Amino acid sequence: MRNLDFSHLSSNAVGFERMARELEGLFEHKATAYPPYNIEKREQDGYRITLAVAGFEREELELETENGTLKVKGRKAPVAEERRFLHQGIAERDFELAFKLSQHVEVRGARLEHGLLIIDLARELPEALKPRAIPIGQAEQLALPS
Repeated sequence: MRNLDFSHLSSNAVGFERMARELEGLFEHKATAYPPYNIEKREQDGYRITLAVAGFEREELELETENGTLKVKGRKAPVAEERRFLHQGIAERDFELAFKLSQHVEVRGARLEHGLLIIDLARELPEALKPRAIPIGQAEQLALPS
């Protein structure tokens, strides 16, 4: 696989070095994650992660956030009776996925529907970081206090 160079992104921006490193890391990530999942952008500041967790019950799934990472774990309960498959296409193995959340992205809720675990997220910027208009004043208003 060809390495992509994002160094030119940080030459014209201040404070985006981490984002450039994360972009580079995305292309190194292997697409072999189990279970399969989608990440979609919804609305301006909304996101959704949908995982295909066929065969898992609600109590066999666990979600937690820690240090800007969303962890999703699935632990199958042992089956009491012995089963003999002629074909087993539905994987029922344990899993653990971790999703790095951008700053100010919070988990809003999760639900299990028709074998899909749906996790809704939203970006909530603090007031201090939201855009604000700066009034242009007279020259005497701009003088700094001594």
